[in-house]
Amino acid sequence: MDLPAVKRKLEEAAAEFLPTPENDSLPSKFYQVFILHGLRVDLVEPGRILCSMDVPPRLLNLGKFLHGGATMSLVDLVGSAVFYTVGSPTDGSPLEISTTYLNSSYVHEEIEIEAKVLRAGKAVGVANIELRNKKSGKLFAQARYTKHFSVASKI
Repeated sequence: MDLPAVKRKLEEAAAEFLPTPENDSLPSKFYQVFILHGLRVDLVEPGRILCSMDVPPRLLNLGKFLHGGATMSLVDLVGSAVFYTVGSPTDGSPLEISTTYLNSSYVHEEIEIEAKVLRAGKAVGVANIELRNKKSGKLFAQARYTKHFSVASKI
């Protein structure tokens, strides 16, 4: 294995997106807005949130389908929000996120993100998040999300 070549390829890819003063001056919540822009909340009930969105071009990978990192961000953000529906704090840190990618989702396809609380204790919560094509109902990702709630958080 040519380890220097691996290093070189990674550094070349990173150099394409070097920080600029404009990028460094973006607001601290820019990433969440970048991922969540266009998300619609279709249903909120105790222990469950159902959202939908059209897959935007900005969230595609080089293969022209929804980027795995964007999928994980949706899992993290919607998974965190579902705990609020049962009175748990949303402040805290993910302990573990396990995502299984089952299929792909392409530009302008409407997707659903459904999050359900499996357990919400005083310090730790567990949720299940499913992402599917809204038209066909076909599951393209499924995740288990475990979150530690911040002790200082108040509802």
